[in-house]
Amino acid sequence: MTEDDRTEPQQPKSHRPIDAKGFREFISRGWGPVDRSVTVPEGLAEAAAEHRRKLSAALPGRRIALAAGRAPVRSNDTDYQFRADSDFVWLTGCQAEGAVLVLSADGDATLYLRETAGPDEADFFANARDGELWIGPVPGLKDWSDALQIACRPIEELPAAVRGAVPFMLSTPGVEPMLDALVRTSQADGNSLRQTLAELRRIKDDWELDQLREAVAASVTAFGDVASELPEAIRGGGERWLQGTFDRRARTLGNGVGYASIVAAGKHAPVLHWVRNDGPVNEGDVILLDAGVETRTLYTADVTRTFPATGEFTAAQRQVHDLVHKAQLASLDAVKVGAPYRSFQYEALRVLAEGLRDWGLLDVSLDELLGPDGQQHRRYIVCGTGHYIGLDVHDCDASRPEAYFAGDIEAGMALAVEPGLYFHPNDETVPPELRGIGIRIEDNVVVHADRLEILTQDLPITTDGLEQWTQSHLNSR
Repeated sequence: MTEDDRTEPQQPKSHRPIDAKGFREFISRGWGPVDRSVTVPEGLAEAAAEHRRKLSAALPGRRIALAAGRAPVRSNDTDYQFRADSDFVWLTGCQAEGAVLVLSADGDATLYLRETAGPDEADFFANARDGELWIGPVPGLKDWSDALQIACRPIEELPAAVRGAVPFMLSTPGVEPMLDALVRTSQADGNSLRQTLAELRRIKDDWELDQLREAVAASVTAFGDVASELPEAIRGGGERWLQGTFDRRARTLGNGVGYASIVAAGKHAPVLHWVRNDGPVNEGDVILLDAGVETRTLYTADVTRTFPATGEFTAAQRQVHDLVHKAQLASLDAVKVGAPYRSFQYEALRVLAEGLRDWGLLDVSLDELLGPDGQQHRRYIVCGTGHYIGLDVHDCDASRPEAYFAGDIEAGMALAVEPGLYFHPNDETVPPELRGIGIRIEDNVVVHADRLEILTQDLPITTDGLEQWTQSHLNSR
């Protein structure tokens, strides 16, 4: 063959399959049925409908729109896992990214979502973020409507649905850019809507309480898993190993963790939000584990226990834990219907302040310590000692201060009660034997008219109980 006989192969104009006619024709056919159904827990649709009714009653005659939101970018073209806006979930039970709920002035609800792209549409195979060929089956409008018992319409119809809203439509700015462009809600109005929702969410219904019970039960199991893995953590796995242990169980029994797990060993235990979890675990350390499982309906537990890595507290660790335990009992005793919300937090701080004074760490009177111009004891516990729990780990925090802090405790409230003491390793105001000790006890409770239900009762809170609990898990390996 001579050089003149050779011809260069013809190069395609594009290497992208989407541009090839043969590919597009072939990929559009030959697909069988796909199960896109949505499975939701019994009672979810009814609970969400009742929540919408409460919101409409609280804001009569107002048109309202709320969005599920979108996954934030993690890096370049990768996103964090999507987690729907809590208020949106409370009103719908839906966890579809980009969905928008519209409530009419008389309370009728419509959910606007992206319809599933079929094989004959480019989004099926060319959309790496949302296409079924890339991410698996995507529920469509009918699937969501059947599961949630709510009218569902294509997201493309949203502009017409919110146009000319009279009276002015309420929305929550910053969640969904498309909705923000369509509905000019002021930041003040958006905050007012969040505030109304937060105050409605303070009282949980029976369905919500069952979700929290499920979250706590799963968390208790995960705490046991962590205790069983302490030898591996001491051998070199460290805090990372224990975090992975808890988070794996959370992912298995629920949606995942409800917040970044705090696994604080040794000198890290006094650090309130130690979420780096990259330190070692040594013999003689206490482990402050603050973690919660989030259910697949997105309700989360928020539990803390502090336990010895090898099953036995030192004398100094026991001394601190016993005082925190005393404060916990006083705090729990103050959680009752009709008591001021601040009362259980005040009781915890009173016991801690008194104990610190008796130890000689504070040289002023108890009255001065607890007065508005004192508060020296807060050096060792700068955080609060309790909060609401629910769809958010710190639930209902958009409430007005007078509704959140200054109100009374009511039946149906779900709370975390969490006194603690935190002596940093470089704190020269405490004796050397106390430096580097951090202790917190956090129980999740439900207030009933005639009693207090402690959801976390299967986890011990005494020093003896925690030693026995830890040892039983160590011995189960």
